[in-house]
Amino acid sequence: MTSYQDLGRWPLASSHEVDWLRELAGDGTTGFLAPAMPDSVWVLNAMYEHEDRSAEVSYDECWRAAVADGVAEPEVVGGIDLSQMAVATGGGLGRAEHPGSGWRRLRWAELAGRVGDPVVPEGLLPSYRCFPSAKKHGSWPLSIRPPTEGSLDRPTWNRLVRILTEYSPAGPETECLAYYNPLLLQDFDFGDPHVRAGRLGDSETLYDNPEVEFSPSNLWAADRSWVLCTDYDLWATKVVGPSELVAALLSDGEAEAVRLPWAP
Repeated sequence: MTSYQDLGRWPLASSHEVDWLRELAGDGTTGFLAPAMPDSVWVLNAMYEHEDRSAEVSYDECWRAAVADGVAEPEVVGGIDLSQMAVATGGGLGRAEHPGSGWRRLRWAELAGRVGDPVVPEGLLPSYRCFPSAKKHGSWPLSIRPPTEGSLDRPTWNRLVRILTEYSPAGPETECLAYYNPLLLQDFDFGDPHVRAGRLGDSETLYDNPEVEFSPSNLWAADRSWVLCTDYDLWATKVVGPSELVAALLSDGEAEAVRLPWAP
């Protein structure tokens, strides 16, 4: 686990480092989704499947049954029982690890072929709106651990960093900058962007930043040859950069990536 001392490898940098991204992509409240430079691809967050867990019972059904049996307490906020208004989807927010023994990686393409939905519906971005046919009233089956929102999961982050290292001339010595949007920091000073500077080879330290529970909203090479864009509301990271990098991600056997012609 990264300590604040370890985070010294990624010291704070000038907030003006994001000015060029703001010019390209707007205010960056949920992250800067940069356009293709000159190419782009979407790297999908990992989801998992467990063959011994029920594919017929949803997370919401399981939770409601537990509340009814007194095993779980209903979530009450301001005197309002959220179980009467909300759905337990099974999804999460922030960083994610491999869920452990018995779980296998379920590729988006495999699930799409199984349920008949597109990997990403035309005109949309990878998010909770994907795979409506796999869910029951918006809730995933207990057999599937869906992607988390707003952050790369650790296996995908690690693989993506290895590929970026291979396609960066300076390799692990590549100078980079990282931006965290104010929603991640729960600090709504929109006028002072939180930016850190460091080496690509020290990105594991960055992933475990103790100040947040998310991967960076944006990570980019200081020479701007590539940029990662992880929006707070999405299940994927947009990678913009040279076509060779994009082709490597599309053909990779570990990471899963797709082109979205409507979101270049």
